[in-house]
Amino acid sequence: MRRLVVAMMVAGAAQAAQAADLPDFSALRGPVGISRGVVNWQGFYAGGQAGYGSADMNFANSNSSMIAALLANTNIESEMNVSSWPLLGGKTNTHQSQVGGFVGYNSQWDDIVLGVEANYMHGTFSGASVSTPVSRGMTLTSDSQYHIVTVNSSKSISISDMGTIRARAGYVWGNFMPYVFGGAALGRGNIYSAVSVSDQKGADSAAAQAATPVTLSASDGISGKMLYGYTAGIGTEAMLFGNVFARAEWEYIRFVNAGADVNINTVRGGLGYKF
Repeated sequence: MRRLVVAMMVAGAAQAAQAADLPDFSALRGPVGISRGVVNWQGFYAGGQAGYGSADMNFANSNSSMIAALLANTNIESEMNVSSWPLLGGKTNTHQSQVGGFVGYNSQWDDIVLGVEANYMHGTFSGASVSTPVSRGMTLTSDSQYHIVTVNSSKSISISDMGTIRARAGYVWGNFMPYVFGGAALGRGNIYSAVSVSDQKGADSAAAQAATPVTLSASDGISGKMLYGYTAGIGTEAMLFGNVFARAEWEYIRFVNAGADVNINTVRGGLGYKF
């Protein structure tokens, strides 16, 4: 036993002496998974931003379902297809400045960065469309009456707050990190719709023109409706000093339940801090 203890002590001393002779490379090692000379983007970050955006709103036929419900089980809907008439055609475009903030987390492997981010912007995008009265007349075979039908339609949308939850992937290039992102979008909007349909009928066209119109109307207004959709875009960040960085990006958002086709493009810049 004594010989075994002595042998172990001699082996330990030899290994310690050998290790003392090796050069110390610890100064060359950075954070785990990040090579020396590459900016460290890993960790939580937060910041503020401002931007300028453009919203395209296409209201074409956006009130069709309201007209169909208003004229359900009527001859003029079943035989004249009033709800399918081209109303509220064309696009409206609005521009707006925005302010907001962001918070997220990055994971980094050498020069590849993957992360998740919550992003918020405030600024009102508003659009509206009002159709000119559309009138049509025909003989309805089911009641042998001439009908002159006139339709009016209007719709407005106002979106004041937008937020996104997005995943992103970046590549570290010196002090810069260009990235792409995509995810889900949420918004808060006010949506108002109104339609009216007037029907004049008679035994012949002259009688129909002289008849007193029967008018049906409907309207719907929702304040603070939760909108949802998706987002995608590109950007770049630059480490300035310490853990302070600047960013510039372009973001595309489409809302799919706004009652019209809503597409928003925004360019923005911001400053952030990596903790």
